[in-house]
Amino acid sequence: MTPRIFQIKQVQVLPIPLVEAWTFFCDPRNLGAITPDWLCFDIRSEVPPCMYPGLIIEYRIKALAGWPMAWVTEITHVAAPNYFVDEQRFGPYRFWHHQHHFRDVGEGVEMTDIVHYAMPYGVLGLAVHKLVVAKRLEQIFAFRRRKLVELFG
Repeated sequence: MTPRIFQIKQVQVLPIPLVEAWTFFCDPRNLGAITPDWLCFDIRSEVPPCMYPGLIIEYRIKALAGWPMAWVTEITHVAAPNYFVDEQRFGPYRFWHHQHHFRDVGEGVEMTDIVHYAMPYGVLGLAVHKLVVAKRLEQIFAFRRRKLVELFG
């Protein structure tokens, strides 16, 4: 059975130059600063100050019911300073593909996140998505939006 693919798309403009946005987002160590505390986000692997294609990043999060969970992503594409893609290799989703796009729009940088994801466990996973996961992802991206405004105006 082909899994149901969900999509999240978020666009945000920050009043900073493209190079400043890229410098912040290309550093995996900054991800914790824009992730809600309740996820208990913790990078477990050593990471460089700027990502590159093939970089494997190991995290630990507390996703459902506060249970600790490993999440491993690979940075699969990087075209500085315009976009990068991370893909889950191991973790809570059956499929996770996250595109991060950056574009100079004169008054700042337009950032677009496009996430395609699928739940594991068939019908059970779809039920958990409807009851919990969709709302949690909305909360995570809303937090990120607010935090970026705090950090960059």
